[in-house]
Amino acid sequence: IAGKLTALFDRNVFKMSILGLKKKQPKTFKVKVITMDAEMEFSCEVKWKGKDLFDLVCRTVGLRETWFFGLRYTVKDTYAWLKPDKRVLDQEVPKDSPITFNFLAKFFPEKVEEELVQEITQHLFFLQVKKQILDEEIFCSPEASVLLASYAVQAKYGDYDPNFHKPGFLAQDELLPKTVSIQYQMTADMWEEKITAWYAEHRGLARDEAEMEYLKIAQDLEMYGVSYFEITQNKRDTNLLLGVDAQGLHIYSPNSKLTPNKSFPWSGIRNISYSEKEFTIKPLDKKKDVFKFYSSQLRVNKLRDYFEICQRKLRFSKRVKKEAEQERQRYAAMIPRRRRGSEQKMREANPAGLKPPEV
Repeated sequence: IAGKLTALFDRNVFKMSILGLKKKQPKTFKVKVITMDAEMEFSCEVKWKGKDLFDLVCRTVGLRETWFFGLRYTVKDTYAWLKPDKRVLDQEVPKDSPITFNFLAKFFPEKVEEELVQEITQHLFFLQVKKQILDEEIFCSPEASVLLASYAVQAKYGDYDPNFHKPGFLAQDELLPKTVSIQYQMTADMWEEKITAWYAEHRGLARDEAEMEYLKIAQDLEMYGVSYFEITQNKRDTNLLLGVDAQGLHIYSPNSKLTPNKSFPWSGIRNISYSEKEFTIKPLDKKKDVFKFYSSQLRVNKLRDYFEICQRKLRFSKRVKKEAEQERQRYAAMIPRRRRGSEQKMREANPAGLKPPEV
């Protein structure tokens, strides 16, 4: 009897130990979310799905046009978007504490002035696109770079005042891509002079108006809104690039991201299938050739996720447009009609003539 009692006692102690361990399991985890102009930290419940965290970030930022954005995290040598319908901790997120996410635009509007309504949405897009241009992720000609820089200066400093904005006031600002800065035999002072000449023309533009003018130019750049992936057609060498954007899928040579060799508009794609490292694009027109390509496993996972995002976006595009229009009507009374400056009229009359005035 004593032996049985001892065994029973040991089992009860073991059960209590297990229960004690379970009780000590953390019920929350910490995350850090980095936007284009701020950092935030949150304490999240372990049961939270991606949508719960995303919604919390959007509420904190005050963002209503949520459909453009997502939470991105780094995984090994690439990145992935947090899935909304899956628990955060069940995804391949970093094991660090806090877990770091970047709050970024993953879909880019085709017509910024029509689709971006909230000022905070415009501001986040402006900061992200400006960074992509300065980091040379989006190619921009020298002439367009100077004009864009002048709008960025207007957004930051307000109206030009020669008594206050003395030569050298832009010395600490990063305004041009490095390749543009070194492409010509011009000093920093000479570049500032050209930027300031355009800047002086933007008098009267509020910050949000200057940022919108910036985006209206940027949206016409060839690499705007395109995500690139290394692919190959022979399972060995990476000799092509796949570009994915709002219009569809595009195939590029590795040394040219501006002009695609082949394009598949979303409306012309019948099906996209994938197995392990192989992807197949089947055109809607059955007379056209099926396109197959290969990529590494990590990139395949990234591509698969991206395709699912794009296909989801296409399925809900009508709903999104309806929501955007409702949001536009809701904010119409609060947003002033944007003034068309003389430089905008000049671009419409001569879209290629983006040269600043003589100084």
